[in-house]
Amino acid sequence: MTDNFRFVKKLLAAGTLLGFSILGLIHSNATLMSAPSQSSQKAAAAQSDWPVYGGTPEDMRYSSLAQINRSNVKKLQVAWSFDTGETGGLQTSPIIVEGVLYAYSPTQKVIALDARTGKLLWKFDSGIIGRQPDRGLATWTDGKHRRILAGIMNYVYALDAHTGKPIETFGDGGRIDLRENLGRDPQSVIIALTSPGVVYKDLLIVGGREPEALPCAPGDIRAYDVQTGKLRWSFHTIPHPGEFGYETRPPEAWKYSGAANNWGGMAVDTERGIVYSPTGSSSSDFYGADRVGDDLFANCLLALDAKTGKRIWHFQGVKHDLWDRDFPAPPVLVTVHRDGKLVDAVAETSKQGYIFLFDRVSGEPLFPIEYHHYPASDVPGEVAADTQPLPTKPAPFARQLFTEDMVTNRTPEEHQSALQRFHKMRSEGQFVPFSVGKDTVVFPGFDGGAEWGGPAVDPETKILYVNSNDVVAYGAVEENTSTDPTGRHVYLNQCALCHHDDLAGAPPDFPSLQGVGTRMSQKEITTIIREGRGRMPAFTNLSDSYTIALVHFLVGIEDKKEMVSTGDAPPAKYRFSGYGKFLDQDGYPAVVPPWGTLNAINLETGEYAWKIPFGEYPALAAQGMKNTGTENYGGPVVTAGGLVFIGATNFDKKFHAYDKATGKLLWETTLPFAGNATPATYEINGRQYVVIAAGGGKDLKSPSGGMYVAFALPD
Repeated sequence: MTDNFRFVKKLLAAGTLLGFSILGLIHSNATLMSAPSQSSQKAAAAQSDWPVYGGTPEDMRYSSLAQINRSNVKKLQVAWSFDTGETGGLQTSPIIVEGVLYAYSPTQKVIALDARTGKLLWKFDSGIIGRQPDRGLATWTDGKHRRILAGIMNYVYALDAHTGKPIETFGDGGRIDLRENLGRDPQSVIIALTSPGVVYKDLLIVGGREPEALPCAPGDIRAYDVQTGKLRWSFHTIPHPGEFGYETRPPEAWKYSGAANNWGGMAVDTERGIVYSPTGSSSSDFYGADRVGDDLFANCLLALDAKTGKRIWHFQGVKHDLWDRDFPAPPVLVTVHRDGKLVDAVAETSKQGYIFLFDRVSGEPLFPIEYHHYPASDVPGEVAADTQPLPTKPAPFARQLFTEDMVTNRTPEEHQSALQRFHKMRSEGQFVPFSVGKDTVVFPGFDGGAEWGGPAVDPETKILYVNSNDVVAYGAVEENTSTDPTGRHVYLNQCALCHHDDLAGAPPDFPSLQGVGTRMSQKEITTIIREGRGRMPAFTNLSDSYTIALVHFLVGIEDKKEMVSTGDAPPAKYRFSGYGKFLDQDGYPAVVPPWGTLNAINLETGEYAWKIPFGEYPALAAQGMKNTGTENYGGPVVTAGGLVFIGATNFDKKFHAYDKATGKLLWETTLPFAGNATPATYEINGRQYVVIAAGGGKDLKSPSGGMYVAFALPD
């Protein structure tokens, strides 16, 4: 028995599921596009570019390039690097078309580089200081002219690919505003295009990032004419009267409820004309008494007619989500063998640590799905769903239940301290509703399991590669006693979700705001509230009076004046107490390792090819505690050269190449900043390159930057 196999067996044992009955799951009207196509994954066969976020419309993150391979990957060296000169971090996977690399700077300036040398060709500055993550761009061509379609906060620009100048005939002077056409006052809407839209023929199809709490706009999926910017269709993820799924929500929910948005990106079957869109939870994330019911189309994998936006089929991965269990990344389209036949399939990873695999056309699951019963909520007015779906295969790639024997043993002192805190929490596995005033464990944590980096799939072996977080989170629900329109009221209803009632936050993900007035001026704080920064959205829905009151509260000045804001919603009776991360006193995860893993899973059999710890903390490694794994953000790329390339690890700043067959580390290098992005690979003049954005920014304790680094074999 190999060490890898022992490691897989040990980790999977914690996720074993026993004795539940199988129930039905899919609502489908899949009477549409029929002719089977197993050619989708062959699109990369002769592809030397990386023209789409994810490599191809199928989002496989696969390249047929093999110049860099197992035998020579150790010879990789820096071919070029480009420093944007900005800080703040990068999550961008660039696209490469006809020898030009298109990407973002940390403040969302669009850049075009010579993909062979890294030389800057042009830069587009919209005048907007983008403060949100921007993970990629899209491109469209009619064969003569090419456009770059770039999301910058709530706008989408169409840029001339050769000059970087806006196409004046697109939208309003070269851009469209995503705040419009959502059925709400555009000035009250908060939305940002953090993941690129997808292109199908002459359509740009987009989602967007939205707030986690009300007030919040609905997460409509929309298609725009790629030449004119005109809206062509909208799919209401919060159904309107008469639409499918309307009865799964309160009758008036479509007027006030929000989100159920696609923020992680999409994939397209270009031959059939189907777009696959995963969605997140409805707002508010952790309290749903105002949205009692299953809440379609939140937490769904949607298959839509790309031409019309009509629903073909859907699968809801979490009913009435109370845990922020979004589908976090684009699905992957791949062809697998089933019962001696080839089946075009779609695979979706989840924050819970599961892979769901469906027939691409009908929506039928290719591994059985069981509906498990879970506890009812004890929060007054809350009605948790009775059952939730879990696939029988593959086994989860993240641990599912945090138990006493899993409390950290890094030192005896840390073990005892963490154990005392553990005994005060409720830890019963997945889908346990939060209680009032008592912390409930969420494992894997709020950031997964799988995250926005998404998986890669090798179309030849049918093996899916996915990196995973494996740390413990917790939270509770509190009665909302703050109803007076003061700065504290605004803070508790808009900010405490991340920064907690006491302003202490949950570092390193959510910084403490205690004493923020001594570190920043009121003007600087106001700018961040209005523009956002990092994972914090812009709170453009707050009126000036609410913003002033919030700033006064943060700097220690309470404003008791009554305030009026058309953008503010009445406070819910209960609210989330804030994201908690179960860390020891030194800031390390207070659960036994691994804290992050890289997994290789056969989609035909549902079995693991290998599983390894992924990442390490340099300080612990120096003490002999290696291969602990770390939190990781950004996904893998797999190549015909037998390699899996991935950065992602937060704390060691490494860029890695693994043997895709065994998981053996073949090469790694240290980047200037953490590579919290998905790499891309391409070829120019017979030379293969691998490029990754290195900007850090996820670990708030470490410096951030904005660099692109490309590697190649010696010329």
